[in-house]
Amino acid sequence: MAINRIDNVFPQGVEAFFTDRIGGVSQGPYGGFNVGAHVGDVPSRVAYNRVLLEIQGGLPQQPRWLNQVHGTKVQTDTTHFDCADAAVSTQPNEPLAIMTADCLPVLFASKDGLLVAAAHAGWRGLAAGVLEATIEQMAVPASDIVAWLGPCIGPRAFEVGGEVKAAFSKEDAPAFTAKGEKYLADLQQLAANRLARLGIENIHRQADCTFSQSEHYFSYRREQVTGRMAFVICRKI
Repeated sequence: MAINRIDNVFPQGVEAFFTDRIGGVSQGPYGGFNVGAHVGDVPSRVAYNRVLLEIQGGLPQQPRWLNQVHGTKVQTDTTHFDCADAAVSTQPNEPLAIMTADCLPVLFASKDGLLVAAAHAGWRGLAAGVLEATIEQMAVPASDIVAWLGPCIGPRAFEVGGEVKAAFSKEDAPAFTAKGEKYLADLQQLAANRLARLGIENIHRQADCTFSQSEHYFSYRREQVTGRMAFVICRKI
């Protein structure tokens, strides 16, 4: 299965799905359904996988791919950055896509289905405020936002140093568990805490661990040289 539909989360008129590593034509360490054009894979294979994504996902066109840099810039209908880690769209039939291989993908929609957004949130992006920047650009009340947190490196696998814990506030401390001189960090919990502080109550999670589920997901921490999954959301009305 390459296309995984996200059902019973977003309002009618919004479609969302994500890819795993199964299927596709990439080989070697990118084996399977790699959609990352920046990781060293054969360009023609990546291009073919992206066409498969468009067809199998039933998309009206190729997604708006971002050049992600673990920052906080957000592309909108009227702004464009060469490098951005989130995008917001009010346009129908314009798919947004985030690529990950351990970082946390976050998809958003307004409850009326007229606004969608996608954010790439590794620990650097979370600490710097990429989710807050995305919500600000959505410019709707927090009570009107639905959020979905996708598969990422899980809290039993994501070992970090004290400098990572120090990058977050004291309110985020419960998302870190001491392990010797290091910590285990829970990316989904860090994101959920931040969204809750912004007033978002409708938060859904898919708690798959990309690091431990090697048959299904690419993981940069596990393999270093590897492919990328795509997380796609599109307003269809």
